[in-house]
Amino acid sequence: MAFPIVRHRRLRQTASIRGLVRETVLTVDDFIQPIFVVPGNGIKNEITSMPGVYQFSLDTLEQEIKEIAELGISAVLLFGIPESKDSVGSGAYAEDGIVQQATRKIKSLYPDLLVVADTCLCEFTDHGHCGMVHTYERDGHVCGDVLNDESLELLVRTAVSQAEAGADIIAPSNMMDGYVAAIRAGLDEAGFSQVPIMAYSVKYASAFYGPFREAADSAPQFGDRKTYQMDPANVREALREAESDVLEGADMLMVKPALAFLDVLRVVRDQFDLPLVAYNVSGEYSLVKAAAMQGWINERAIVTEMLLGMKRAGADIIITYFAKDAARWLREGK
Repeated sequence: MAFPIVRHRRLRQTASIRGLVRETVLTVDDFIQPIFVVPGNGIKNEITSMPGVYQFSLDTLEQEIKEIAELGISAVLLFGIPESKDSVGSGAYAEDGIVQQATRKIKSLYPDLLVVADTCLCEFTDHGHCGMVHTYERDGHVCGDVLNDESLELLVRTAVSQAEAGADIIAPSNMMDGYVAAIRAGLDEAGFSQVPIMAYSVKYASAFYGPFREAADSAPQFGDRKTYQMDPANVREALREAESDVLEGADMLMVKPALAFLDVLRVVRDQFDLPLVAYNVSGEYSLVKAAAMQGWINERAIVTEMLLGMKRAGADIIITYFAKDAARWLREGK
């Protein structure tokens, strides 16, 4: 049967009816809030290209964590900017590294708040790449090859160090081949067999990362990351990457960025049944913030629609710089 017997608008007549039949729902449990930590004292530096997002020293971090916990957000994703950098990113796996210190601080204040540790070297290397590099000159320019297998050992050391500091979840973002298997073996050998791995399984070489590189001081000093991050044109490759991580022992899969890759979220969701994470990245955040500051869009409505789109595409978890705002809006809506 069809119109006039069938009238689809019947189920849209009131807010209560729309709520009753709503298919996709956002809750505060969906969100992870990223945090940037830096050495020093009394530091709360707003990131120019990310209004409302800050770099925190350990003393100012306390108030930020209190706010996050009081909003009911259950997890944070830690990124650290070290005092000094070197060619092998030793600050990433140092016992007194900035991420390790921040992890201990957070767990001492709020033991039940989940700390997700980003496991990569790019913030800690003087060349800005996610692994060890072999550098050489060509036509007067510095060039380099990112060394896959040699980087795995350092990534394992980083993951184990983060787990020793109290990280609840290890989130390797480096896109080296075999990284999940190596980190899983390293964690198990060190006695952390119960610590899950949130794998950055499908991470594209995206232009949407620009503001993050200011926030984390992690821009490559030569070349780019296209030899290890994925080509944005590819989706079948995403399934191969995700399958490798599943077979190597990943506990969660991620697609990054989210907004321009909702189709990828959907195909990964349809193919695999592990929890799926969408990373609503810095460029996606900054685009919305810039338009909202000009008065061109309704920020709350746009962000809510974006986050719903990510969940509708198949995400179980959303890493987003809007987490605190979204948590407030959800609370106000009740």
